[in-house]
Amino acid sequence: MRRLFPGPTVEDVDPYEAYGDAPGLRLGMVMSADGSVTDAEGWTDGLGGAADFRVFRTLRALAGAILVGAATARTGRLGPARLRPDLRARRGGPPAPIAIVSRSLDLDWTLPLFTEAETPTIVVTTERARNEVPPGIPVVAAGDDDVDLPEALRVLREDLGHEHLLCEGGPALATALIRASLVDELCLNIAPALLGSPRHTRLLGVLDAEVPVEPAAVHLDEGVLFVRYRLRA
Repeated sequence: MRRLFPGPTVEDVDPYEAYGDAPGLRLGMVMSADGSVTDAEGWTDGLGGAADFRVFRTLRALAGAILVGAATARTGRLGPARLRPDLRARRGGPPAPIAIVSRSLDLDWTLPLFTEAETPTIVVTTERARNEVPPGIPVVAAGDDDVDLPEALRVLREDLGHEHLLCEGGPALATALIRASLVDELCLNIAPALLGSPRHTRLLGVLDAEVPVEPAAVHLDEGVLFVRYRLRA
C-alpha cells in the first residue's frame, strides 16, 4: 500500500498505521469505479480483491464494535468476526462484536453469526421488540417503534465500552447514520472496475441535504484507491 496524499510515499505503508487513528464512528465500504457497492452477482465480495480484504480486516481489528444492517445479516453470508493471529496480537484481545441493527428482528437465530461467535453478536433493536430476542444474545434497545441510532451508539460506547465503532453498511444503515450526523469518517475503497450491471446498488440512499466531506488520506494498493473522507457537520 502506497500513500498518495498527504505527502506521497514510495515505500509500503502498513494498513494498521494508515488507519490507526480511529475516530468515533467509521463507515467502511467498497464500490466499483462507476459507483456500485455490489458486483454482477449482487455481492460485495468480488469488488476490491485481496487489497480491499486487507483493509477490511484492519478496520475490524481497530474497531470496538462493528455495526451491520439487518439486510446484510439476512443474506447468510456474514459470519462471526475473526482475527488472524498477527492482528489479534496487535489488537490485544478477541475480535470486536458484530452489532446487527434491526427493527423487525426478521433474523435467522440459527446462523453461525449468533451461535458460533467468539465475541457474542449484539442485536440493536427497539424497546418494543427487545423481548423477542432469544435468551443469551446481548441486546441494545433504543427507541420505541424505530431504532434510535444516537441513543444506541451512546449505549454501545458509554454502557458497553465500545468507544470506536465501524459500520460496514449496507446502504440503508449507512444513509441513516449519515442523515443523523453520526459518521465521523468514510473509508471508501474504489475498485478498478466498471460494472454497468443491472444489479447496480448505490452507495447511499436519499440524504436530507448535501453532506460536505474532506479528503484526509488517499492510498493505492493493487489498483484499489483507498480514500479516507472526514465528514463535516
